[in-house]
Amino acid sequence: MRAAEPIVRLITGHRTKWLVLLAWVAVGVVSFSPAAKLNSATTNDQRSSLPAGSASAKALDLQRRLPGSDTLPAVIVFQRAAGLTAQDRALILADAARIKALSLPSVQGVFPGPMSADGKAAYLTVPIKAANDITSLTSQTRAISKAVGTGAGGLQVRLTGPAGFTADTTSVFSNINTKLLIATVAIVAILLLITYRSPFLWLLPLLSVGLFADLPSRALAYLLATKAGVKIDAEVAGITVVLVFGAGTDYALLLIARYREELRRQNDKHQAMARALRQAGPAILASGLTVTLALLTLLFASLNSNRGLGPLAAISILLTMIAMLTALPALLLVFPRRIFWPQVPRYGSVPREEAGVWARMGGRLFGDAAGRPRTVAIATGGVLALMALGLFALDTNLSQANFFRGHVQSVEGQQLLQQSYPSGVTAPTTVIVPGAKLPAALAVAKATAGVAEVAAQPPLSAGSLASFQVVLASDPYGARAWATVDRLRTAMIAAAGPEAVVGGASAQSLDVHRAAVRDTLVVAPLVLLVVLVILAILLRSLVAPVMLIGTVILSFAAALGASVLVFHYLFGYAAMDAGTPLLAFVFLAALGVDYNIFLMARVREETQSIGTRKGTLKALAVTGGVITSAGLVLVGTFSVLSVLPLVVLIEFGFVVAFGVLLDTFVVRTVLVPALTLWIGPRVWWPSSTAAGDADDGPADSAPPVPPAPLAREA
Repeated sequence: MRAAEPIVRLITGHRTKWLVLLAWVAVGVVSFSPAAKLNSATTNDQRSSLPAGSASAKALDLQRRLPGSDTLPAVIVFQRAAGLTAQDRALILADAARIKALSLPSVQGVFPGPMSADGKAAYLTVPIKAANDITSLTSQTRAISKAVGTGAGGLQVRLTGPAGFTADTTSVFSNINTKLLIATVAIVAILLLITYRSPFLWLLPLLSVGLFADLPSRALAYLLATKAGVKIDAEVAGITVVLVFGAGTDYALLLIARYREELRRQNDKHQAMARALRQAGPAILASGLTVTLALLTLLFASLNSNRGLGPLAAISILLTMIAMLTALPALLLVFPRRIFWPQVPRYGSVPREEAGVWARMGGRLFGDAAGRPRTVAIATGGVLALMALGLFALDTNLSQANFFRGHVQSVEGQQLLQQSYPSGVTAPTTVIVPGAKLPAALAVAKATAGVAEVAAQPPLSAGSLASFQVVLASDPYGARAWATVDRLRTAMIAAAGPEAVVGGASAQSLDVHRAAVRDTLVVAPLVLLVVLVILAILLRSLVAPVMLIGTVILSFAAALGASVLVFHYLFGYAAMDAGTPLLAFVFLAALGVDYNIFLMARVREETQSIGTRKGTLKALAVTGGVITSAGLVLVGTFSVLSVLPLVVLIEFGFVVAFGVLLDTFVVRTVLVPALTLWIGPRVWWPSSTAAGDADDGPADSAPPVPPAPLAREA
């Protein structure tokens, strides 16, 4: 921290602290207006969600050269279990007339579909020419939904199809940032009140994160979206809000805990803060850089949603870390130590942590018995390994029909259609071939297994490019449809040449799924490499980082395995989205290792004077409370994602929250200390700490506390 000493003096100076604080207040004020506009700048357009270079993305680009290429169909389903009546048929015709009478600018007509063979269902298809304008598409889809009759006496009417699914998804993400921000702030405030049990102190970290970290982060996201042309979808922006509050509060808790510790040893609060920054600063810096660099590995992903999340979240974490190391210390120094009331850390008072619950737990777990750490480590690792067995039940083929929690009109409409029609009728698959190859392509498509029917009148472009639609027999968003798309792609290339492409909703979901699996295989090793390097630099060791990486992998496997079982048997979810494991791994590897960083950085500090064994037990005792509080805050913030009725975000939030619980109460509390004690001084190899370990040193490495009376602070 020698290079940072001038910065420490600037932050903790009697006068310069005001300059630092005023500078951050100015940043917060300037950020307010653009941050408030972020919702209007987010997007969820169809093209940006697809992996670059995929066949479905190419199909969308080629479709722009064809007539009617920029339309998405809204499908209105009418179904009566006992069979449609004459009154029902009259209602369908009246609804078609009402939709036409709306004169919506993007509606390209109303086309009745054939009545089902069982006589129980019929549908209207309404193509909407607004595929690249989600706002217009959604508003017109909702207008159509309001125009149709509600049915009576058992007639069910639902709006589905690609336009229906898009409208329902958009409604989920409507004002997502505001909803998540309010819920996150409320959770963090409650947890801080419980942690500090002070009517005043909890406001300072919350204010620092909100004003100096969240506002600038959201303002930056708005500027990137509007000035730099970066596409930021609502899901990415929402996750970033949760991440900033979770990580920022963690850093604040660690710094405040060390500041409280130093206030007992220093009469001058400015000196206490300077010492707290010197001691806790490297761990916070390492943690922030770990999360930042781990998130930047998402730039190597092929999915645009992952690539968009990486840099935005990384920059936000970097801003958050800087704010917690500069703005928060200055803000704390503005107030007297009485801000900690009713538990004011008086100069000369005795800290309770070293004889508290975590110290007693460490003694009982590891004691003086030879071999106890080895036994604890093996038993704990065994339990985590058993939890990881749930991975054998992992299914990442989550259909779009299962994306929503609760009753959703588009999903219900799809289910009604599947009872009487081929499942793919609501979302036909698009095939584009050279015009000269059209007859051969049509014949091959009809003969492909899994294809229910082929459209009779394909459109043709001026450049002799032909397109026709194929209705699949199975759920257009499920794994069986993906297999049909694969067969269709192979058949089309054989019949029409390499220029033939297959697109549409089924092909898009297949390409997204495969890209998510590919991203996991590419990005996850990069994340581990980043974490390993930063741990090696921080701890100046090769053994300790490898040990910690092993616990990260085991902890993640246990969290994901247990979550799979919970989702299937408790929540009743059909599957998991293919992108969830990767994002959960990135967040858990980066955020979960924070607690190992906080613990092991303190272990190394204490080892310098009292040896590895005593240093480990003391570090566990003095960091136990603050790390537990930080973990609970992070669990609370990611649990906020459950307020949204989207299974993907609920599953992601649950895996991360459960993984953080494991890291907080099992890995950091039991497994890492047990492994450290089992390995002994060799854990620091090849640094000099391993050779000079002094396990017989004094029990307390802290400077002696003066027995002077409790004086007024300087």
